[in-house]
Amino acid sequence: MSTVSQRLHAHLARFADARVLVLGDLMLDHYVWGRVQRISPEAPVPVVDVTSESVMLGGAGNVFLNLASLGARVHLCGVVGQDAAGEALLDMLRRRGVSGDGIVAEAGRATTQKTRVIAHQQQVVRFDREHRGAIAPKTLSALAEYVDGHLRDAHCLVVSDYAKGVISHELMTRVIASAARRGVTIMVDPKVAHMPFYRGVQVVTPNHLEAAMSAGVDIVDDESLHRAGRILLERLDAKAVLITRGEHGMSLFEADGAVTHIPTVARQVFDVTGAGDTVIATLAAARAVGASLTDAAMLANGAAGFVVGIVGTATITPEALHRQIDECLAEGSA
Repeated sequence: MSTVSQRLHAHLARFADARVLVLGDLMLDHYVWGRVQRISPEAPVPVVDVTSESVMLGGAGNVFLNLASLGARVHLCGVVGQDAAGEALLDMLRRRGVSGDGIVAEAGRATTQKTRVIAHQQQVVRFDREHRGAIAPKTLSALAEYVDGHLRDAHCLVVSDYAKGVISHELMTRVIASAARRGVTIMVDPKVAHMPFYRGVQVVTPNHLEAAMSAGVDIVDDESLHRAGRILLERLDAKAVLITRGEHGMSLFEADGAVTHIPTVARQVFDVTGAGDTVIATLAAARAVGASLTDAAMLANGAAGFVVGIVGTATITPEALHRQIDECLAEGSA
């Protein structure tokens, strides 16, 4: 077994010691599963014969699920509406033994719900029910107070920003100050419009398009990729920017000038839904137990390569990630 393999397996074995707090936009992922055998006579659209339906936690909830599946101790903080979808989301958490004391139910707000129709392992259509307006000042204060109170027992704060109204400049200002007082690392899965909110966090994980738009650089080659990475590091005063690049893997840019390109490990890509959640969850767990940024990114890359091979929102277990590490290193691709 190589030194790299030993190191990655050792980090993964300590994931149960990781303590992570997740803050962000909560969603309910609703899946309608079926098959298509004909085109509608009413319009040129497929007719889906529904065979089953399922619901899962999405958004920040999926980050929470990934961390829990990896064995980390995790708290979740976010907002739902006082509606059926919100109650369903809270019930799913209760069934997992989560108190939900970090979840604020806001009157007059719709819980974000994404319904995806899947036929023959392909997404046919998605429709959303959501309220993207800013949360109420009272709700914002409740979230900030919850974060401040729980950071004392956290190694890392993950901010899962889906631009559904939870993450704002005011909230980020308060949680960045709280984390700085307690010496807690903040990692952000960002949205382009909110990039200025994140100045002072340690790590951001934009995808290729988000990085290009945020840096104002058309990423078309290695030179433009490096320029975008450097621009984001400087603008955010961050320790690292991890750009996820789909079939090209990931590129890690660190404040000390180090750049690491990690090739993709996905063998088949059926669904990228929630892959970014898996990336930041694995990255946070690894950093929480002392892994270097490079090792944490390698683990996150392996985890992402696993979940994109599954249709629908998915998580990864330590056992599956141990196998993924062995397979990837055996092929010389990690």
